[in-house]
Amino acid sequence: MDLNCCKKRELPFLILYAAAFYAFIIHRSLQLSRGHYTKLFGLRPGWLIPQCLNDVSDAQWRNFRGNLPILTIVFAIFTSIAHQLRAYFRLKARGMSVVWLLISFTYLLHLHGACIIFILSIASVNFLLVKVFARTKYFSFVFWSFNIFFLLCNRIYEGYSFSSIGERWAYLDNFRGTFRWHICFNFVVLRMISFGYDYHWAHGDSRFDHEKHIQRCNICSAGKTCYQFLQERGVQSDKFAFITYLSYLAYAPLYLAGPILSFNAFASQLDIPQNIFSVRDITWYGLRWVSSLLLMELMTHLFYYNAFAISGMWKQLYPVDVFIIGYGVLIFMWLKFFLIWRYFRFWSLICGIEVPENMPKCINNCYNLESFWKNWHASYNKWLVRYLYIPLGGTQRKLLNVWVVFTFVAIWHDLEWKLLSWAWLTCLFFIPEMIFKSAANAFQAKTALGEFVVRELSAAAGAITITCLMVANLVGFVIGPSGINWLVSQFLRREGLPVLAGMLLTFYVGTKLMFHIRDAKQSSH
Repeated sequence: MDLNCCKKRELPFLILYAAAFYAFIIHRSLQLSRGHYTKLFGLRPGWLIPQCLNDVSDAQWRNFRGNLPILTIVFAIFTSIAHQLRAYFRLKARGMSVVWLLISFTYLLHLHGACIIFILSIASVNFLLVKVFARTKYFSFVFWSFNIFFLLCNRIYEGYSFSSIGERWAYLDNFRGTFRWHICFNFVVLRMISFGYDYHWAHGDSRFDHEKHIQRCNICSAGKTCYQFLQERGVQSDKFAFITYLSYLAYAPLYLAGPILSFNAFASQLDIPQNIFSVRDITWYGLRWVSSLLLMELMTHLFYYNAFAISGMWKQLYPVDVFIIGYGVLIFMWLKFFLIWRYFRFWSLICGIEVPENMPKCINNCYNLESFWKNWHASYNKWLVRYLYIPLGGTQRKLLNVWVVFTFVAIWHDLEWKLLSWAWLTCLFFIPEMIFKSAANAFQAKTALGEFVVRELSAAAGAITITCLMVANLVGFVIGPSGINWLVSQFLRREGLPVLAGMLLTFYVGTKLMFHIRDAKQSSH
């Protein structure tokens, strides 16, 4: 059996099936949106297509979309001020720390008003804890206890009130700004932990092999400096100053939503701005973002996926339509976060600070859990690996560590049972994937038939994994844990079984297409 010949023969059929699948999805989605729009919440008059409503039922997307003009003007002004001051005074790390501290705190005063006092108080105590305990054996315990304590308390007490401190402070509750500070503080917690550990590790021996990295890295070998190198090489002790720390926590372009970068990488680029992306690269990046925004507008004008989920209308649909809405909601979520994160990354790049790309890979090109989580909120994944997963023991305790990591992720997002259910479902689905990967690595196919069998089993495993991933995300972000029984009952009854079979077949075909994309990339290198 010639495996390459089999691959070439199957590819046209896979593409044909995928084209037919998306033609059906688009046709049925249009029918559902046109047939039920009067019963849906969150639809507003559209602007892109005449006589079409626009689905703005998602509060996060609606707020971001509505504030885009003012955000763009504000960041353009901030960027211009920072560039002019750097050029005129030839500022380095310390000077730029002061500049970004002033700019960012002006921004935070508008967002949070008097609540900036809470942020400064917690951040200052965190800084003192780092300086006092960083060289002791109690550091990790004290540091994590402090940050998780405030992560939970901020949510439980809804950001606190000044009246609870004393009546003389109660008047400050009238000046709480335009945005809830404790929501944004989740990102600040990640930055506080990054600062603490980067300072803690700066006093130990680095395990990072600089020379080997430069030889292997295409960016560093070309004379530039990649993000990983900036993060791992560490910075001088004078960079761990209070002003630099505060400017890192409040850095305006990334404050609201990220992406997340380490303290080492931030401090290094304050000194010497990023040199990977040229003006032309950043301009092209921005134009691609605009085209993606237009795609999102087209999608929300034609398909009301999120409105179906918000309105609870999906419970009244046939199983095949439930699948279409569930799939559509995940596509919408991916594109929403893609646009939000790339927008803020774009402004950070203009300001000379490179951060990891949060959505480096399309959601439709991930066939296992590990790949999905490496490419969904990728900067957060890198943060979790560096500051939580590896300190817990890394791959040596992988089966145990994933439970700790995903429980933290759920708590970090919000204190809700549906998020904990999502986290623990994801961990459960990780177990068979890890077992299958171990078995596949242990079994080395020596014949073409063996390779063919492994490839087919991997595609089948990919189909099951994608299905599990859909279920976990729908439970966490749409239907909640109470909807699991309903969802399972819908697909295990007579009308639902053919849909479930078709869904698995579709994901099997999709996984095979992902294999072809992977093989094409490997052969091009």
